[in-house]
Amino acid sequence: MKLPLRTRRWDDPREPDDGLRVLITRFRPRGLKKADETWDFWWKELAPSAELLADFHGKQGDPISWEAYRPRYLDEMELQRAKVESLARHVLSGETLTLLCSSACTNPLQCHRALLEKLVRDAAKELASR
Repeated sequence: MKLPLRTRRWDDPREPDDGLRVLITRFRPRGLKKADETWDFWWKELAPSAELLADFHGKQGDPISWEAYRPRYLDEMELQRAKVESLARHVLSGETLTLLCSSACTNPLQCHRALLEKLVRDAAKELASR
């Protein structure tokens, strides 16, 4: 099933086929004027917790690895199941959804946006099979 779901960084230029752009960062980008926002809405609950971010960036010791980060983020998203399903319903309706994360995130394969994208795709498949 091909779903209209994309991921990008919040500061990537808007493209005509982006559809609804959802910011999924814990913290709003600093110094950005409201008029310069590139997203349609911000759902910070779909971002890693402040504690997980601190551990990943080594704010309280050595940074944790991607292998340690990934299951912790997925565990946190279990508590956000309703929000993930809401996004899944959005793409199932045929509307394009673009998940936006930090401008500092340069490796999309080691970013929560890729994990969230898979969660949304999986939830869409589950909802479609009901």
